[in-house]
Amino acid sequence: MDTESTYSGYSHYSGRSRGSHRHGERSRERRKSRSKDSSRSEKSVTITASPGAPLAEPPAQGEEVQDDNWGETTTAVTGTSEHSLSQEDIVQIGKDLEVPGGRDCRRYLSLGLAGSLGLLVFLTPVAFLVLPLALWTDTARRCGTACEGLLISAVFKLLILLLAVWALFLRPPRARLPRVNVPQALLLLLALLCVISYSLFYAVRVVDQEDKNYEGIVQYAVSLVDALLFIHYLGLVLLELRHLQPTFSVRVMRSTDGETRHYNLGQLSIQQAALVILEHYYRDFPVHNPALLTASKSRAAKHLAGLKVYSVDGPGNNASAGQSQAMMAAAARRRDSSHNELYYEEADHERRARKRRARLVVAVEEAFTHIQRLQDEEQKKAAGGEVMDPREAAQAIFPSMARALQKYLRTTRQQHCHSMESIQQHLAFCIANNMTPKAFLESYLTPGPTLQYGRERWLSARWKLVSEEAVTRGLKDGSVFLLNNVDFSLVVTVTRIPYISLAEEFIDPKSHKFVLRMQSETSV
Repeated sequence: MDTESTYSGYSHYSGRSRGSHRHGERSRERRKSRSKDSSRSEKSVTITASPGAPLAEPPAQGEEVQDDNWGETTTAVTGTSEHSLSQEDIVQIGKDLEVPGGRDCRRYLSLGLAGSLGLLVFLTPVAFLVLPLALWTDTARRCGTACEGLLISAVFKLLILLLAVWALFLRPPRARLPRVNVPQALLLLLALLCVISYSLFYAVRVVDQEDKNYEGIVQYAVSLVDALLFIHYLGLVLLELRHLQPTFSVRVMRSTDGETRHYNLGQLSIQQAALVILEHYYRDFPVHNPALLTASKSRAAKHLAGLKVYSVDGPGNNASAGQSQAMMAAAARRRDSSHNELYYEEADHERRARKRRARLVVAVEEAFTHIQRLQDEEQKKAAGGEVMDPREAAQAIFPSMARALQKYLRTTRQQHCHSMESIQQHLAFCIANNMTPKAFLESYLTPGPTLQYGRERWLSARWKLVSEEAVTRGLKDGSVFLLNNVDFSLVVTVTRIPYISLAEEFIDPKSHKFVLRMQSETSV
């Protein structure tokens, strides 16, 4: 009996395991089909505003999407061996590289490669000049006046190239782009090919054949330096001058409140255009205030909270359906009067805001007047009197305006943007620089750009660039891409600036002449 019960138990669990296995296969097929459908939609990459900023959590696995051209931008590893990789493994490897340590490793690796290539570029002409002196000591005696002039020219050209590279490339990075900057990669590759070509020719014609004409060797090294200078000039044109001419007009709209700005951009890739737009966003767009977006939701909640539904038939199976239908019918009957409620609510809010703004202005003016009076009294006193520090003065007069300022910020829903410490610092700054009360209130009466507020609101901002096209491609007419943040997204629409044709029209100067005929009969 024990054996039979054990066997039947195993058969029971085996049947359940086979059923669960089939169910798991069907669920995996459904997940694969959903992942395939989502992979055809679009592709997302990440842009970080500052290299040393703390980042948010990496995206979940469900957020990994691809574009229609996934066959051109990804690598699929197939096979039946035990060492083959699936698509899920590749995605997981990509996620492992997205950790902050992986990003720092990639940044340091790119800096190391660029620095190594720079040292190779600068040391190669020097090696061309020094190596013959080390191999053949009698060659230095053959260098005449023209040869020495070429040596001086090579030294100064190398110095100019060093300064030019420092000015163009050795600058602190503004951001970390998700993909490789194609123009910079092409310039590095071109410089590497130039150095390798010159080195191979030098090894064959000078070292192997023992060419002891030192003046020719110096001319050869100078020609290499000239080629490197021309490559640097090409980099200056591609990186700094090409995009200066406006070619596209981009419209940037914030998805939550519809705030819109327009910018003119040149020939840039999508990721470079996204970087420029984000730099303009922190400067031009007013700070994002999610508290202003909850007004309509609270109004709808109050509207539904005022409705009461009574069930005359008692509890039943269709009670919830009847309750929802009754609420919808009541809401439809009151739809015509909702605009009146909105009008009076906004009018009352504006009235309260103007009233509290007036109280705030009066309180700040009285506080600044008190500070001015204290300063005048200190000046009248004898020399050696104790002068109040701006920080102490700000702490002394802040309580007199704190309540009015707090009520105004709550009414305008700005209380989360300003802390007590930041207000006191701004007040001390205004007192130290002898500013007026209007200058102090400008930061609170008018919402400013994001950079005006604390660094914690923008320093650690992480953005995701979502584009159907590859982010290394250039802008074109009709392109649309998104810049997603935690709370909102920026929708960017690209439009090409139209070609303008001006024609000159000649107007005969005689056509402007006219004759004034006076009548003989005039009233005098």
